[in-house]
Amino acid sequence: MHLHKFEKIWLAFGLGSLVLFLAIIGFAAFWKGAHPQSHIETIDPQNVEAHEAFKPENLGLREVADGKYTVNIVASAFNYDFGVDDDGKPVKKIRVPKGSTVLFQITTKDVIHGFQVAGTNVNMMVEPGHVSRLETVMKNTGEFTVVCNEYCGIGHHQMFATVEVYEE
Repeated sequence: MHLHKFEKIWLAFGLGSLVLFLAIIGFAAFWKGAHPQSHIETIDPQNVEAHEAFKPENLGLREVADGKYTVNIVASAFNYDFGVDDDGKPVKKIRVPKGSTVLFQITTKDVIHGFQVAGTNVNMMVEPGHVSRLETVMKNTGEFTVVCNEYCGIGHHQMFATVEVYEE
């Protein structure tokens, strides 16, 4: 079988691109240790309250050190559970100072959800049986909407909250 000169060039280019792509992915996955977030820690989705971070009294925003915060959240059927306020009402807005480091820890009891703080680099897939974590520095002031970016059912559009970053 005879291949034209240009066919050989394009075939070599295509195969070279494929080898380069696989080398980059292999380097990122194995040498740099890039893995899906869900591979770090597992949890029983039927009993998330057994995990210290997801007990009802530990949900929501907690200052763990000067300028460092942890936000524990349980996602379920069209709701992000950030805990309750002093009046017993569900928390739908958290406030953190500008420049603070925030660790978001989230799990779900039922189906796959998304967790995105629009306008920031916070974007995670939340899977039943896994704890998703992402630490970020809140650099910009303003109100940022938390949305579920994975379709989770008929009430998906009702899954939202707010993160307010304020100037100290």
